[in-house]
Amino acid sequence: MKAGNGRLCVIGLGPGAAEWVTPEATQALTEASDLVGYAPYLQRVPQRADQIRHASDNREELMRARQALSLAASGRKVAVVSGGDPGVFAMAAAVFEALETGDPSWRDLDVRVIPGITAMQAAAARIGAPLGHDFCAISLSDNLKSWDVVEKRLQAAADGDFVLALYNPASKARPGRIHDAFACLRGRKPPATPVIFARALGRHEEKITVTSLAEADPSIADMATLVIIGSSATRLISGRGRARPFVYTPRAEGARP
Repeated sequence: MKAGNGRLCVIGLGPGAAEWVTPEATQALTEASDLVGYAPYLQRVPQRADQIRHASDNREELMRARQALSLAASGRKVAVVSGGDPGVFAMAAAVFEALETGDPSWRDLDVRVIPGITAMQAAAARIGAPLGHDFCAISLSDNLKSWDVVEKRLQAAADGDFVLALYNPASKARPGRIHDAFACLRGRKPPATPVIFARALGRHEEKITVTSLAEADPSIADMATLVIIGSSATRLISGRGRARPFVYTPRAEGARP
């Protein structure tokens, strides 16, 4: 089967606020004949009568990607919508996995990835500059990898004194993994290490909590939460009238106030 003249764009919608959707993403959404995505993400895109929507459930990423590639191969202009940035624990990797293992003709398609603001960027901007020095991002989901691997990476990041951005911290199916992660990190990081829980960023229910590793309550995290855990250099700046302090990590190694 020869691929048609269709196109597939994998689009990042950002964490939630409409103003965080880039002009490039908006243009690609406007040009699309078909929108493919997890149903709650599709609901964030304004409805148009001339577009066809293909909604699916969570944890159906590979099926969703194959459907999008098949539609593009038939000549459709397809937009796969993803929360945050599509390349960060999101749909871009699933599309390329399907591209690699699927119909060889799909490799001739025009496939583009359009970036978005990922949750750790939005959270960092809300609170100051906690990602100002070296950091890493780890997903706590053990759906596609073992918890042993997750724990090994947490230990390595803590021992390397990275700032950590933790994605997918908890869900109904695995409410205890965020507690396991904190237990691992508390054995390797100082108790006063700053911790940020950033929930529902850019939405009306947004809530940001700044605390310490010793005092943090992991149970407040859910799948709408991004958790940032500082390095030994991360510090707080309080100000009169501010509901919470700024959090930042100095750019220079060994920086002191």
